[in-house]
Amino acid sequence: MNIPKRMAGALIHALQGGVVPRIGLQYIAVGREKEIEALLHDIEVMADGGASFRFISGKYGSGKSFLLQTIRNYAMDRGFAVCDADLSPERRLLGANGQGLATYKELMQNLSTKTKPDGGALSLILDRWINGIRTNVAAESGLELTDPEFHKQVEKQIFQMVDTLSGLVHGFDFATLLRLYYQSFVGDDAETKAKVIKWFRGEYQTKTEAKHELGVSVCIRDDDWYEYIKLFAMFLKQAGYQGLIVLIDELVNLYKIPQSVSREKNYEKILTMFNDTMQGKAQYIGIVMCGTPQCVEDPRRGIYSYEALRSRLMDGKYCDGQNNLHAPIIRLEPLSYAEMRILVEKLAEIHAVLYGYQQIVTAADMDAFIKIEYGRIGADSHLTPREVIRDFIEVLDIMQQHPGNTVVGLLGGDGGFTYAQTALEAQESVADEYAEFTV
Repeated sequence: MNIPKRMAGALIHALQGGVVPRIGLQYIAVGREKEIEALLHDIEVMADGGASFRFISGKYGSGKSFLLQTIRNYAMDRGFAVCDADLSPERRLLGANGQGLATYKELMQNLSTKTKPDGGALSLILDRWINGIRTNVAAESGLELTDPEFHKQVEKQIFQMVDTLSGLVHGFDFATLLRLYYQSFVGDDAETKAKVIKWFRGEYQTKTEAKHELGVSVCIRDDDWYEYIKLFAMFLKQAGYQGLIVLIDELVNLYKIPQSVSREKNYEKILTMFNDTMQGKAQYIGIVMCGTPQCVEDPRRGIYSYEALRSRLMDGKYCDGQNNLHAPIIRLEPLSYAEMRILVEKLAEIHAVLYGYQQIVTAADMDAFIKIEYGRIGADSHLTPREVIRDFIEVLDIMQQHPGNTVVGLLGGDGGFTYAQTALEAQESVADEYAEFTV
């Protein structure tokens, strides 16, 4: 496999730690083609001025976060800006102690584009927006950059563009800050630019502080941060991007909120986002949230406990257990034998590149590993890709460091595990299915 050692290291170390790497996913992407296709269709709708809202439901380790990061990379390649955040006890959609604003700050900190994929892209986006208008004015007018008339025309276009945002909720304040950023850009006022960036990141605590430093008597708050996300989506389209993708993981932290009133307020915020995207009140924005089946479908504490959401999200009477990828909830199915077999082969190649050795795990070893992993009692319903990946990397580590070991010997072979024969009999042999899959 032709992969840089730096990227190989990032992949192996992240997967070994049970987390999803942010780079190099294309080297290990296996399965999920239908789910990715459904989400890419949503991205096409957003680029055309629409909006989308999706839930991804799956068990711990089933690949929710992996799918989220894969879509993140696809979206940036297609000209979207992407922001992502993991919910936690300190980060919710709404909270009495600023947890909603904390989520907004995390989203802004992780704002990424193709040219700045690791986050912190806000200032780059604003500068690109201004330089793009200056370039267009120079091309259309033929004026020199030092000509006073050039600056007048640029300022005119800037003001026309931001004025289109003024009619939206909080749009006037948003437009005022954009104008101020442009003026400080032209005047080479780095201090004012930094203050405007600070405001857009939601870091002003009080209106008095914002008024004193920027002359605007408003700041982003816990209860209205989502309105500014919608404004950013519209602005990004004007700045030359296709739109904004918002990725929110670990919905289970809303499920864990002990107070029912606080949970319901967070679910109400989800309902607001869902209605905005479905009814066309938001444009050029897509929202994807990930959680476990329990945190989504539990009728007592989950999202389904909020009747307005349950009635919108639950399957219709004709699904009969089949996964409808056009519905708001995408339920992740387990990866097949053949898909896991291909994945471990990719991991073996990457591991060999990282540590600089010739491949020591044979095809028969990989077949044996998959058979043993899936042979455990309950593996057909409880085994997740995360467990298989971590087990296989551990096997590779030991075999590389201690030559003479075998996969069957390390895992105990037939004597070390009890096989669920009914699950195995429902499958063809690993080698046959793998051959059929690859063909």
